[in-house]
Amino acid sequence: MAEYSKALSPYERSLEIQKIALPPNHPNLAAAYNNIGLVYYNMGEYSKALSSYERSLEIRKIALPPNHPHFAQSYITIGLLYYNMSEYSKALSSYERSLEIQKIALPPNHPDLAVSYNNIGLVYYNMGEYSKALSSYERSLEIRKIALPPNHPDLAASTTTLVVCIITWPNTRKHFHGTKDHLKFEK
Repeated sequence: MAEYSKALSPYERSLEIQKIALPPNHPNLAAAYNNIGLVYYNMGEYSKALSSYERSLEIRKIALPPNHPHFAQSYITIGLLYYNMSEYSKALSSYERSLEIQKIALPPNHPDLAVSYNNIGLVYYNMGEYSKALSSYERSLEIRKIALPPNHPDLAASTTTLVVCIITWPNTRKHFHGTKDHLKFEK
């Protein structure tokens, strides 16, 4: 915790200097607020983190084109914050907004899309909506199979996440048929 508090002061000083030197809605200010939010997030001060993340997003809305990838990143960080606060509906909304932007701003099988589908799956899983979680996890794995080399660790992580979802899903046997292309089950 002490290390994060040491990091906060230079970030705040940097922000103050940038506020003097730059126009009020310069993209660098958005990055500075995001960095401060990240420090607060890591310190467990979620309300301060959220305030910084939201200020970053406000600036990006003014300074950047509407579907710039930095918007997606803002929504991801806000979604992660809500997820860790167990505010799943807010996390889902942020993650879905991020995905909408990424679908426009990125190629169709970009690895960042896989991360977003995985994030959405995590939220659905924690909400007990296993079918929706499984669908998101499967889409994440499909993208990773296309975008990544065959031995990439993210492929193993996606497969593991899928298996955990299936194993913990009530009445799991009836759901194996939808995943047989992704997993091999021994008899």
